[in-house]
Amino acid sequence: MTQVSENTELQLTLDLVLQFGWNATAFQIVNPGMRRWFSAAHDAVVGYVEHYGVRVVAGAPVCPTDRLTEVVSEFEAASHPRTVCYFGAEQRMIEALPCDRSHTHIVLGAQPAWDPGEWEDMLMEHASLRAQLNRARNKGVTIQRWDNDRAANHPALQRCLREWLRSRGLPPLHFLVEPQTLERLFDRLVFVAQLRGEVVGFLVASPVPLREGWLIEQIIRGSKAPNGTAELLIDAAIRAMAVRGSRHVTLGLSPISRHAERHREENPPWLDSVLSVVRSYGRRFYNFEGLDSFKAKFHAPHWETVYAIANERSMSLRTLYATAAAFAGENPLRTLGREFFRRRP
Repeated sequence: MTQVSENTELQLTLDLVLQFGWNATAFQIVNPGMRRWFSAAHDAVVGYVEHYGVRVVAGAPVCPTDRLTEVVSEFEAASHPRTVCYFGAEQRMIEALPCDRSHTHIVLGAQPAWDPGEWEDMLMEHASLRAQLNRARNKGVTIQRWDNDRAANHPALQRCLREWLRSRGLPPLHFLVEPQTLERLFDRLVFVAQLRGEVVGFLVASPVPLREGWLIEQIIRGSKAPNGTAELLIDAAIRAMAVRGSRHVTLGLSPISRHAERHREENPPWLDSVLSVVRSYGRRFYNFEGLDSFKAKFHAPHWETVYAIANERSMSLRTLYATAAAFAGENPLRTLGREFFRRRP
């Protein structure tokens, strides 16, 4: 790896993402906590974290499309003897890998996707969704886009974020669900929900430049947000994207989504058994079913399959454990144990 000075690393990352970002998670590699590797030619960047001898990559390398296979090889050579796991990869990454059984993949779930220009037509077909939007409007909720200078670390947005984090089942997670995005907005869009002048929620959307699209990265509701606030934020954001001429928007990964069922046969049977248990009994910590249902209510015409890909012949338990540590920021059993005892009556 060619060394990049600390002062220029973030700017180089941003430049590459805005030029070559295709994966839905591409922009998230500018978030705090990411380590970054650059290709020798400085035309590619990989954002990752490292746990238990595994480099867990945020989605896929950001690079020219015709260089993806070469960049994967270069990064894995630079990472050796560590394992590499591309978490949140999409179909383009699957197609770029060699057909020599040097890599394996599992289906993580699916992400709903729309053409923003077709959003209005979808709403006209679903009265129940329109009713949810009207519920928030009738309560007095209004949505505005804030410029990023105003939104960055704004105290009212930070207060909403703290309220939302306190309502979660787990301590703040990181990696691809990093909550602290307001300090590095760059080219993101921020939409703010207000009720009688008080901020009650906000949405952050990140660009996916090569797809002329956006990832709705965060939907934050404060404690005073009426029902329908999240839906109204999404509606306002996607309408604004349509005006900009955007062609693609996604709400991001829904883990263990039922909309990926027909692809789950690609997973080994033991893993599907584990995921079924997680779906059924993990609700105390993370409501996978509720998240999937929330995203499904917007009637996406497409659900894109999302993968974890590792450079090993079969996905090892160590690699899976390392991906869990990527989100927890520590030993995941320690996180779960601490939460279990905190919640005991």
